[in-house]
Parts: sequence; C-alpha cells; structure tokens
Amino acid sequence: MENSENAVLEKNTVNAEFKSNPIRNKRISKLFANSLLMAFAIYIILPFMWIISTSLRLPKDSFSLPPTFWPTDFIYKNYLDVFDRVPFFDFIINSIKVSGIVVIGHIFISSMAAFAFSRIKFPGRDIIFIIFLSGLMIPGQVTIIPQFLFLSKMGLVDTHFALILPALINPIGIFLIRQMMLAIPKTYDEAAYIDGANRFWVYYKVILPMSMPAVAVTSVMLFIANWNDFFRPLIFLNTYEKMTLPLGMTVLTGLFGAGNLSAILAGVTMSLIAPLILYIFCQKYLLEGITIGGLKG
Repeated sequence: MENSENAVLEKNTVNAEFKSNPIRNKRISKLFANSLLMAFAIYIILPFMWIISTSLRLPKDSFSLPPTFWPTDFIYKNYLDVFDRVPFFDFIINSIKVSGIVVIGHIFISSMAAFAFSRIKFPGRDIIFIIFLSGLMIPGQVTIIPQFLFLSKMGLVDTHFALILPALINPIGIFLIRQMMLAIPKTYDEAAYIDGANRFWVYYKVILPMSMPAVAVTSVMLFIANWNDFFRPLIFLNTYEKMTLPLGMTVLTGLFGAGNLSAILAGVTMSLIAPLILYIFCQKYLLEGITIGGLKG
C-alpha cells in the first residue's frame, strides 16, 4: 500500500514539474514537430534523388544487386543522349508554348468570369454558377470524343490549338478565384465607382491585384496539369515535331520499353526544371494564398 502511494506521489511530482516548465515543453514540441517534418521531407525528396542519381549512372548499374543509391561513376553523357535520340528541345518549346498560352488565357478568362460571378448581380447568377460547377463531375474522357469531332470539323486536329482552346475554361480555377473575390469588401468597388471608374477598371485595377494569390495558385496548378498532360496530346497530335514533352518522352522508352533507363530519367530530370522555376517565381503568392486561406478557415 505504501509503495503504491509513493508511486502515485512520484508520478504527480513529475507531472507537476513537466507542467511548471512551459519553455521546455515548447522546445520538446518544436523538436518533435521539426523531426516529423524532416522525416516527411526526406520521404518526399528520396524518389527525386533516386531519379537524379539513376540519370547519372550506367544503365546496367541500375539493376545491380545490392543496389547502390549514389552512382560510382557520374555519366553526364546520359543528358546529351536525350538530345541525340529525340528533338527534346522542340518538345520543351511545344510544352512551354501550350502551357504558357493556357495560363495567360486562364488569368484573364477565369478572373473575369470570377469577377462576374462574385461582384455583378444578374438574374440566375447562382443557378448558372452551380450548373457551371457541375461540369467538374464529368470526367474529361467522357467529353474527349465530342471535342475531337468539333475540333476536327474546325481543322484544328494536329495543331496546338486543339490543346489550348479546351483548356482555357477552367471551372476549378474560376471557383477558387471567385471565393477569393467574395472575401474582398464591396467598399473597394463603391469607392472606385464614386471616383468615376468603370466596371472594367474596377476589375483590372482593384479586384484582380487583390486576388493575385488565388490567381497564382490556380495558374501553377493549370501549368503543371498541362505540362504533364499525356492523354489529350495523344489524341489530338499526330506530327512528331508538334508533340509535347510527356508524349515525346515515350520515344525514349524504345520498342517494348527497352530504352536506356538512365537517358529516360535524365529527360525526366530536365522536364522538372520549368515547373521548378515557375514555383520559385510564384512562391510568394503561393505562400500568401495558403496563409490567407488558413486565416479565413
């Protein structure tokens, strides 16, 4: 009985000491959170490191047992082989052209549509918006045949416009930008109208700059989606020189997938450069969008 009372007393003493030291508690919590985030970051980075290391070794070394993470000899020729085997530079230009035009069009089309759905009152606005959003429930594979028939009659098959035009309307982008614009007080509009501004001036000079975090987030999402798109280029493009990067990269795999693995992953590594550059330039707006969303949530 006395031993149990002593154990309870010691436990209460330890708990009291733990609660009475908030600085130590904060340090322990911070250390645990940082350790957890570090482990998660390593888990995310490891596949990318494996891609880079494999792109710098001989193809036969990728199947050696036991496997080694870092190459024993750095073979930079794998990157040159990518340009020798396929017109890789043309594939990059095509992907930048398609993704860039889609993003530029999205910035204006989606933001203007979001402005109309959030700041302009017209009959049936909310019903039209709900019907518009219902299109998100329809898979893209369902509408690909009507799109192909329509674009074929317009003579746009095997052109980059077949990829650009359907991607300009982005319902999820319009929805996210609209939600951002709804959070902006109407007093900004009223003050601009009192100063003699027209509706387009209010959109372009007042509301759009304040919605840039949402525009940046949706632009990055749309750019990466079109940069990685393989399905639609496979359907609409036939000419080798007009292929985008994901479709052109299949040539590196060779017949029956027997291509040079190191060269393939070297091409994959170079294909990550453009999205990485875009993220670096838009990082400020992305973080701001996440912060604003967290504060409002």
